[in-house]
Amino acid sequence: MAMNSSALKIYLDRKVDEFNRPAFIVNDPISIPHLFTKKQDIEIAGFLTAILAWGNRTSIIRKSKDILRRMDFAPYEFVRNAGEKDLMNLQDFKHRTFNATDLLYFVGFLQFHYKDQPDSTAEPSLETAFTRFMQPGDRSVEQALNGFYQYFFSLEQVPDRTKKHIATPEKKSTCKRLNMYLRWMVRKDDRKVDFGIWRQISSAQLVCPVDLHVARVARGFGIISRKQTDWKAALELTDNLKNFDAEDPVKYDFALFGLGAMEKF
Repeated sequence: MAMNSSALKIYLDRKVDEFNRPAFIVNDPISIPHLFTKKQDIEIAGFLTAILAWGNRTSIIRKSKDILRRMDFAPYEFVRNAGEKDLMNLQDFKHRTFNATDLLYFVGFLQFHYKDQPDSTAEPSLETAFTRFMQPGDRSVEQALNGFYQYFFSLEQVPDRTKKHIATPEKKSTCKRLNMYLRWMVRKDDRKVDFGIWRQISSAQLVCPVDLHVARVARGFGIISRKQTDWKAALELTDNLKNFDAEDPVKYDFALFGLGAMEKF
């Protein structure tokens, strides 16, 4: 679809306005963290949901609720206090290739992280699992994602099978699910879809989540030229979106995803 830059910005801004609104939440995985009001519950529910976010959205939502049901819909309380009997409740969980072995490791990491906050006076948050690897002036979250991968798998006895569930730019992945999660936690506007509860990462540093829908639409508009759908493609897309909004390029994820997945553009 050929458009000049000004016309494309106007069109995409209109689509952002159309999809970035509370009605979008209902049928999207972001509905899961919206079940909660406590910061730690939001970020844990959001993280687990984002990790499950591939395939059919209805199935993603159902399986995410299944995990939370096993945690009595109190994920932070579960992470802090779960004993062996509580962990047994997770034993038969499965979503596509993500199974109980993976989920138990994820819970173990969350237990470790929330107990290992570097500043005991600060409110415990999963944000520091990413920001500890960032430097002032970082152009993007690339180093945060690379560092998070190393940190996440720094515990003893990591199941080899679980490593495929956390992506990293070092392996050339688009890191779609983690970039989506960071969008949820970091972006803040008056639409109340994204949460904006993390303040140490700026919206300008986020990288646009790229899946097959987004990549197809972006290539159609000429804002991805790279043939491979990989980390460099995600950076290329984000850099081009910064020409439309340098401070909040990832808001255009609403437009690109909506066009690709919902309007079958």
